[in-house]
Amino acid sequence: MNNSPSLLPPGGEGFLPGLAIDLVIFGFHENQLKILLLEYKNTGLFALPAGFIKNDENLNDAARRALTERTGLHDIYLEQYYVFGDVTRHDPTPLEAIMLGKGHVPSHDHWLLRRFVSVGYYALVDFTQAVPIPDLLSDQCEWHDLNNLPSLMLDHTTMVNKALQTLRDNLDHKLIGTNLLPETFTMGDLQTLYETILGEKLNRTSFQRKMLDLNILERLDKKWTGGAHKAPYLYRFKG
Repeated sequence: MNNSPSLLPPGGEGFLPGLAIDLVIFGFHENQLKILLLEYKNTGLFALPAGFIKNDENLNDAARRALTERTGLHDIYLEQYYVFGDVTRHDPTPLEAIMLGKGHVPSHDHWLLRRFVSVGYYALVDFTQAVPIPDLLSDQCEWHDLNNLPSLMLDHTTMVNKALQTLRDNLDHKLIGTNLLPETFTMGDLQTLYETILGEKLNRTSFQRKMLDLNILERLDKKWTGGAHKAPYLYRFKG
């Protein structure tokens, strides 16, 4: 992939001015919760994946395009969760350092150094299925453990925290169709996913009662484990 900044339109031609997309891409697999970050090696900066909206492009389509460009995945769960528009979030210094680190000296009025309002989206993926791809200005695109994130540029830490809280607040209704679990799973599998995202242990009996009361699960046959009397039931999300 050619990482030359010259591939970016010099004046932002073709994109809506002053509007950006920032993606909090949560990756889950085997009790681990990670976030996809871009790294700019010559600066020591880390950031969330981002994108811009083409003049003839729908906002949600632009977010899906940016998500696919960074992960190589299609048809995954994506939701808009907040718009970040405070004047105080504007700071051209990190972007200027990133472009200088790539050997590009921007003019003082370069379009990437202007103020942007950012629409925040979060996505849920199985991180073993993704193929992280850096963008034009970054050097690496990698998964980082949620509990051990590096310092992020601008207000990206605030974005992560807001996305995580939104996900946690709405978790009961957000897991259907995310492909974070196999088509059939045990109640234990589901509880492990909840505990990983919530960052806390849950009472098994209370959790099972709550999930059954939500009426979003269909109970199937028991899972064969070699001991029929101890075999757990399998479930799947209702269509």
